[in-house]
Amino acid sequence: MLSAVLLAVFLAALLGGCSKAPPPAPDVRPVRALTLAAGNGGASAEFSGDVRPRYESRLGFRVGGKISARQVDVGTVVKRGQVLMQLDPQDLRLGQAQADASLRAAQTTAELARAELKRYQDLRAQNFVSQAVLDEKIAAARSTQAQAEAARAALRNQANQTGYARLLADADGVVTGIDAEVGQVVQAGTPVVRVARTDEKEVVIGVPEDQVDALREVADVRVRLWADPGASIPGKIREVSPVADPATRTYTVKVTVPAREDIRLGMTAVVALQKKGDKQGGVRVPLPALVQNGGATSVWVVENGAVRLVPVKVGGVSGNDVVLVDGVRPGQTIVTAGVNLLKSGQKVRILAADVARRGDAEQEAIGGAANGGAAAAGVKQ
Repeated sequence: MLSAVLLAVFLAALLGGCSKAPPPAPDVRPVRALTLAAGNGGASAEFSGDVRPRYESRLGFRVGGKISARQVDVGTVVKRGQVLMQLDPQDLRLGQAQADASLRAAQTTAELARAELKRYQDLRAQNFVSQAVLDEKIAAARSTQAQAEAARAALRNQANQTGYARLLADADGVVTGIDAEVGQVVQAGTPVVRVARTDEKEVVIGVPEDQVDALREVADVRVRLWADPGASIPGKIREVSPVADPATRTYTVKVTVPAREDIRLGMTAVVALQKKGDKQGGVRVPLPALVQNGGATSVWVVENGAVRLVPVKVGGVSGNDVVLVDGVRPGQTIVTAGVNLLKSGQKVRILAADVARRGDAEQEAIGGAANGGAAAAGVKQ
């Protein structure tokens, strides 16, 4: 009986050693993915900028003197003709009084010369004086009259100088800067206040040197404010700088926007440029979704739980995304993170939304794969 039991155990062990091992579980990698939507391509390129006034004046006094009063602060909305600053007018008033006295003296001399001319004209009519003497009196009268007119012009000029002691706004606008304070002595023409006109505004952006020539092919310009990204504002390219900025090496481009109350100076804006002939049906994908394979740009497309590499054509840049105009179509699902860890035909598992919020997608993919393998083996984390 014991030998029969041992024989059965031996045969069972022999049969178990000859059987084949079970096949290994397929390697399933977790990835982040995106389902492409129709018509989300849109712009050929987008550039960030800020709203600035088209006209900004650096105002200064037309005469020198000591600032005695300041009527505005930064941010004050001013009207045309409003007083911004005031100089001490004492010296200017003294100059005006002197010019007035000079005018009265010149007028008195001119009146005396006219009276004397009249007397000599009567004497000449009676032949009591020669014509030469009368000509001298005529010349003297004209000279004194000219002196009186010069004194009158000097008085008007001095009166203008006195009026220049008040610095007035030359247009409706807002004060953007104060460059001098009360008690400071300034020279004529020194900028003391900056006033920006609010009737015309523009968005200033910097365009890289390799895209400046493409601005000639722009068919549509749209502006979005950071404060209201859902609203699209039409714009128009007004000026392209012919010289690159020495610091950023970009070319300054100014885009005119409509006069609207919700567009305030200093706001952050994004300018979207649409070139002529660009396909509006392109799709936007994140930059990490692209794979460089043998000099060609491709993306991983998820089909039936597996991935395959599909070549694509990049049509432009839109913010932090790229616009694909060929190779993929709306409705397809592409991998957006972990692309460098995949191979053609590999099974993948799309991560949940909480995983998609993590910063390093590829590290997440590696960690997820390790955790998944550990879970399959029954190891507690």
